[in-house]
Amino acid sequence: MNLVTIFKAFNPIDAEMTRGRLEAAGFDAVVMGELAALSIEGYSLATGGIRVQVPEDQATEAREFLDAGPIAE
Repeated sequence: MNLVTIFKAFNPIDAEMTRGRLEAAGFDAVVMGELAALSIEGYSLATGGIRVQVPEDQATEAREFLDAGPIAE
């Protein structure tokens, strides 16, 4: 299964919140690079951010979901 990056964050909270939203919507999301970002100050910026990834066959729909924004109540 190939994973595709659909979101990048520079802090773990944003990455985990995005992963949580995607999982709640039924996507198989994972966070990559979080440990490295937490290990060395400024490292997430140097590596291009913490990546939220989904399987390739879910990428288009997951991007559309994120682009739609949060659900208003």
